Amino acid sequence: MGIETIIKDRVAEIVFDVPPVNAFDSATWMSIPDIVTAASRNSEVNCILIRAEGRGFCGGVDIKEMQAHPERITILNRGNYLTFKAIRDAEIPVVVAAHKFVIGGGIGICGASDTIIAADDAYFSLPEVDRGAMGGASHLSRMLPLHKVRAAFFTGGNIPAEEAYRLGAVEKVVPRDDLEDEARAFCAVVASKSRKALVIAKEALNGLEARDVDRGYRWEQGFTLEMYMHEDSQKSRDAFVETGKAASF
Repeated sequence: MGIETIIKDRVAEIVFDVPPVNAFDSATWMSIPDIVTAASRNSEVNCILIRAEGRGFCGGVDIKEMQAHPERITILNRGNYLTFKAIRDAEIPVVVAAHKFVIGGGIGICGASDTIIAADDAYFSLPEVDRGAMGGASHLSRMLPLHKVRAAFFTGGNIPAEEAYRLGAVEKVVPRDDLEDEARAFCAVVASKSRKALVIAKEALNGLEARDVDRGYRWEQGFTLEMYMHEDSQKSRDAFVETGKAASF
């Protein structure tokens, strides 16, 4: 269990397996950038596939850690920022295979990636407003239209995989049992290309983007810290840990 990298047929699979819900503490978030960067710089790897074992792709941050240690927010913020930046800055394409819940930091991983293959049970969610935090909209805005992002952010609502596909965020929606095979098949096509061509293409495509997603996320994180300093933030975390529900205000 933990985070494992498996290299086969010029594809590096980075596998999340952190029970119960792949919600990562600050130390785990701080470890991911080096894992991604090492895989991307491996001359024998042409494509990275990020997937997960367990109940869902990623439950975001470990709210229990933040409830008990709110002072770790700056470490957590840095780990999130560096993780998403490492994925976007990876020398080669990064594909995500997402199933069930993609929450908070999971959105950042997907939004920073190049392609998303989703299981038919997958959904994307930013519950930050209910967790006493901010952040994630910069990367969701790389996936979805502005007003869809705002509606999801203000309500903490879920966006099903089929809806994300309709709006162009997801390349393909497949049955849950077929997710790994479908994602590996997609990665195999990418990995069959010239590594040099892929590296140049990735740099060119990143440079063509109209907005700086990393700078946008840093802007958001300033508001995350401001929110964490407010009493409503602790109330929200306490309510989630104690009841699993959003606090009432």
